[in-house]
Amino acid sequence: MSSTAFADVLESVREAGTSRFSATHIANALNLQYQELATLAGVHRNTLRTHPESPRLQVALRDLMRVLSAAAAVQPDTERAFFMIKNEPIPAFRHKTLMQLLQEGRAEDAIDYLESISAGFAG
Repeated sequence: MSSTAFADVLESVREAGTSRFSATHIANALNLQYQELATLAGVHRNTLRTHPESPRLQVALRDLMRVLSAAAAVQPDTERAFFMIKNEPIPAFRHKTLMQLLQEGRAEDAIDYLESISAGFAG
């Protein structure tokens, strides 16, 4: 995912007319069920639709997009980057995925890991 491709993804998940992310657009882009995204954010599934401005939800969506931005440096193909974040087990984190780290509130660990890979560290 080049910086242009990431910029396109970033714009595509913005809620029109606002400065916040659209949970619906992010769920669609990452091919996630609403329940999966709600669990990641630690909110009720209905919050995605009825209270998209929820601070807790928006923080989780921002963290997800931060990790995706870091993944862009490792994997330029958007679909592969999405797959990596959702599915690739990481031995250094007891074989958890980046999404699982996000769910645990460990966005910084996920970003540090991705930055170490883009710098050439094999983990």
